[in-house]
Amino acid sequence: MPEYDDIDEQGAGDLIEHLLAKAADPRGLTLEADDARHLLGRYGIGVHQALPAPDADTAARAARDAGYPVALKTTAPHLRHRPDLGGVRLDLADEEQLRRAYRELTHTLGRPAELRPVVQAMVARGVDTVVRAGHDPVAGAVLSFGLAGAASELLGDTAHRLIPVTDREAGNLVRSIRTAPLLFGWRGSAPVDTAALEELLMRLSRLVDDHPEVVTVALEPVVVAQEGLSVLSATVRLAPPPARDDLGPRTLPAY
Repeated sequence: MPEYDDIDEQGAGDLIEHLLAKAADPRGLTLEADDARHLLGRYGIGVHQALPAPDADTAARAARDAGYPVALKTTAPHLRHRPDLGGVRLDLADEEQLRRAYRELTHTLGRPAELRPVVQAMVARGVDTVVRAGHDPVAGAVLSFGLAGAASELLGDTAHRLIPVTDREAGNLVRSIRTAPLLFGWRGSAPVDTAALEELLMRLSRLVDDHPEVVTVALEPVVVAQEGLSVLSATVRLAPPPARDDLGPRTLPAY
């Protein structure tokens, strides 16, 4: 398994201890976006910052800070996986376009307090993927990968490996989904940076393996471009590490 010089295992452990100590619920907590970004950053996993936009003026200031072009997105849970409803507006080139998109969004979908809109700098286009890690009650820590959208949600086209993963297992994980050809230049499209994707998988595997208090992580979407990738959203949950009552070999259940 590759070693990464920029991983701060001790710093991540100290941050996890601090966050769990101040948690109101002893069963654990889901991290705020900034805390999740800081924790993942200790393992070299960068998450693009999304700036809150509770009103049009704040959205305009956030866009100026992020730098145009920007995306305007809703983050309400009931809209997060419904791109068909128009909760994401991309490539907004200036303040006029941003304000128009904000008016359309709130007129169509509801009040800003319900939509929880954010502004985010645009990133290079690519293939949208989903990377997750979690704890199976039998198998223990499991890493999962699939393409974002209907491929994984409707068709169940998601692959899984036990944590920790080796570099070979990370490569196999990327290639084992049925929709993998979309990553490798299907029908003349440009292949994307699967090496960067495999590195992300190994870094996340290392985080969860080093710190069993990290019980779930969802990186969605991870946009894999021709060069590099961008993690646009991250959800991390911390809890006292789950106990396993068996000491036998770990095997993946049939998902």
